[in-house]
Amino acid sequence: MRAIVKGQAPPSLTKHRQTPHCDYDNYPNKDALRRALATEQQELCCYCMGRIQPDAGAMKIEHWRSQTRYPNAQLDYHNILGACMGGEGQPSRLQHCDTRKGNADLLWNPANRTHAIETQVRYGSDGTIKSNNGTFNTQLNQILNLNLAFLKNNRKGVLDSLLHWWCAQSKPVPRGRIKRQRDKHAYRNGTYCQVAVWWLDQKLRGSPR
Repeated sequence: MRAIVKGQAPPSLTKHRQTPHCDYDNYPNKDALRRALATEQQELCCYCMGRIQPDAGAMKIEHWRSQTRYPNAQLDYHNILGACMGGEGQPSRLQHCDTRKGNADLLWNPANRTHAIETQVRYGSDGTIKSNNGTFNTQLNQILNLNLAFLKNNRKGVLDSLLHWWCAQSKPVPRGRIKRQRDKHAYRNGTYCQVAVWWLDQKLRGSPR
């Protein structure tokens, strides 16, 4: 999970909010909303960091605060995120991200800068995503179901590739080389890229300046 920098809302959404009796259901240009969300998230799911595409069958429009429980936030662009399909149509135990979340609340929003989402999670060598905050750790597992086997294996694949790179370096690894590798993953926007960024940040913290 990584921070999302929200841009401007699509003009059609801004215009819709100014019309009488407006709500999310009668907003007519959800395709524009999908495009805006996918672009600002570099086509990565807001929760699992899997790939999304701005198409109704390839991503979901997620309300961090649910429409049912927070109707006043349903057209707030900072409350709207792009999520993967999350195993839609499968049993609940195999669902994840927005599909599993439903109307549940989460402690932190990846699009809220003050929540500093990247500092709230860490990753185990087996690809497990964790949080030092007990409440959020439970939410990662029970609400978002982000430790499904295939999600863990995908994150572990990123870590294994990074460990292969690390073992091939002469030690000690220069700080500048670690930073270049870190930036490469941060700006490449590959799936699960934040796992590599997090791991390399740990190395940078322990590297002499």
